[in-house]
Amino acid sequence: MLLHIPDLLSPTDLSALRERLAAARWEDGRSTAGYRSAAAKHNEQVAEDDPVARTLGDILTERLLAHPTFFSAAIPLRIYPPLFNRYQGGQAFGMHVDNAVRYDRRTSAPVAVRTDISATLFLSEPGEYDGGELVVEDTYGTHDIKLPAGHLALYPANSLHRVNPVTRGVRMASFFWVQSMVADTTRRRLLFDMDLSIQELTASGADSGALLRLTGIYHNLLREWSQT
Repeated sequence: MLLHIPDLLSPTDLSALRERLAAARWEDGRSTAGYRSAAAKHNEQVAEDDPVARTLGDILTERLLAHPTFFSAAIPLRIYPPLFNRYQGGQAFGMHVDNAVRYDRRTSAPVAVRTDISATLFLSEPGEYDGGELVVEDTYGTHDIKLPAGHLALYPANSLHRVNPVTRGVRMASFFWVQSMVADTTRRRLLFDMDLSIQELTASGADSGALLRLTGIYHNLLREWSQT
């Protein structure tokens, strides 16, 4: 499922975040790439152990878990700590598939995160740079994604995707992965659509008995399909 979630961050939040990133320690983006992806990856990112990255990543994680649309779409079990990257001067990331598992090494015992969902949070406005589209290929075709700053794109981590060369300006973003309680993409989409329908019917004052039955179906399916 490819999903656009608008306004995850406010303009005030964005300004503060970008100011913090300006003082961060940037390094070659290949430091977190897999063997094959490293050959296609040309960008910079804030070092994972930089205190700025960790602080901002914790803030973003809190925002994500409090956002109803994100929570409904992702049904998150674990979120790999958000990272931050930038592209400029022709830098790009060629076509690739994300690693199936990543390890959160912030604790003494690394925690495995199965990457069901990939996420890109745009931190630069589209007019600040040329190129830099996130291009995702799925069964419905090829999608070019270039969102306003503060908007989030979710897409299946097993999809082929790339970032086009940035030919003017600087493209900054946060990126991370989600392990969902529901690993299957089709089942997760069905639950998301059902949850949205429940919310809309509730807002319209629909019959409470029918809503109760539909809500029960949702939770019973989640109970049946979830892996925790």
